[in-house]
Amino acid sequence: MTHPVFYIDPESLGALAPGDRFELTGDEGHHAKTVKRLGAGEALDLVDGEGRRIVGTVSEILQDGLAITVEEGPERDPRSPVILVQALAKGDRDLMAVEMATELGVRAIVPWQADRSIVRWKQDRAAKAHAKWAKTTKAAAKQARRSLVPDVDHLVSTAQLTRAVGPEDSMIVLHEQAGQSLLAVLDDLQVSRGFSGDGRLFVVVGPEGGIGPEELRSLESVGARTAVLGHDVLRSSTAGAAAIAVINAVTGLWQ
Repeated sequence: MTHPVFYIDPESLGALAPGDRFELTGDEGHHAKTVKRLGAGEALDLVDGEGRRIVGTVSEILQDGLAITVEEGPERDPRSPVILVQALAKGDRDLMAVEMATELGVRAIVPWQADRSIVRWKQDRAAKAHAKWAKTTKAAAKQARRSLVPDVDHLVSTAQLTRAVGPEDSMIVLHEQAGQSLLAVLDDLQVSRGFSGDGRLFVVVGPEGGIGPEELRSLESVGARTAVLGHDVLRSSTAGAAAIAVINAVTGLWQ
C-alpha cells in the first residue's frame, strides 16, 4: 500500500538525510497523529510540494505530532512535461479539469481567458478564482499522494500565452476539426523520446464555445499543432484529462 503523504517546507526536507530525526508538528503533524492515527514503526512519506520525497518511519509519538526517522531520500520523483492551458468554463467545469489534471500528474496549470469563454475573471473575482484553483490543485495533489503541487499561473490572454512558449517547448491544441489524432501528433513530436532540457508540452483546452479561428492562428504562429481526441466531442472538463492520460502512457510515465 502507498504510504500516506505529509508536506513539509522545501528547506527542511532538503536538509534531511537517512538516519536523521524530524519532528512533524503543526497541521500536518496533527493530521498524522490524530486523523491518520499513525503509530510507532509505521511508514510515511514526507514531500516538499516541489517534487522531492523522503521515506520515513514513526519513531515516537509527540504531544503535538510525530517524530520521524528518515529511511530513504530525499529523491526527486519523475516529472511530467505537460502544462495544461485550461480555458475558463462555466459551472466549475474548469475546476473539475484542474482537479483531474493534478491527479494525473500535470506539471503546471495556466488559466486562459479565451475569446469564447463565458466566464470572466475581473478585479476581485480574479484573485478569488485563482485562489480557488490553487486550493483545488493542492487538495488534489495530496489526494493523489504527489510530491509536487502544480503551480497555477496567473490568468493569461491568447497573446500572453503565445509569448510563454519557449524554443524547447511544444504545444498541442485539442480541436474537434483537427486533421490528426493526438497519437499521430505525439508521434510527430517524438515525445516518447522525452524533451530536451527543460522542454515543456503545452496542452490547450478551449471553452464550451470552442477556440476561435483568430486564436487558433495565433497559437499556430508559435508552432502549435492541433489534435483530435477520437470521434466524440468531450467537455472542457474532461478533454484535458483524456489527453494527459494518453501522454502519460506514450512518455512512459505510466510504465
